[in-house]
Amino acid sequence: MTTVSNEQAAIIRTERGLTIAGTRITLYDVMDYLIAQYSPNSIREKLCLRDEQINAALSYIETNRAEVEAEYQIVLEQAEEIRQYWEERNRDRLAQIAAMPPKPGQEALWAKLQAQKAKRELKE
Repeated sequence: MTTVSNEQAAIIRTERGLTIAGTRITLYDVMDYLIAQYSPNSIREKLCLRDEQINAALSYIETNRAEVEAEYQIVLEQAEEIRQYWEERNRDRLAQIAAMPPKPGQEALWAKLQAQKAKRELKE
C-alpha cells in the first residue's frame, strides 16, 4: 500500500485502486452512488463511513476528477467483461436450472417468486 499524497492520506492506492484508508471501500464505490445522485449523507450511511471519511473521498474526487473518472471507466469496463465471461460460462447450467420443476411442496413459493420477478421487470 502506498499513500497517494501526504495531504490526502485518507485516500490510499491499494491493489483494489483508490481506497478510503482503513476500509475496503474504493472511490469507485463512492462514484457509483454519486452517479446515482445519492446525497453525501446517504452515501456515508450506505457505506458506513465517518463524516471525515466521506468528506475526504468527495474532496479527493473533486480535486482529481479526471483521473478518478478515467479509472472508474476502466473499473466499469472490467466488471462488464467479467460479468459477460461468467454469464457465458454458466449459460448452459443456468438454463438447466431454470428448466427444472420446483421441488414438491414449493409450488406456492415458486409462483410468488415468478410474480416478483415479473413485477420487477415491469419497473425496469
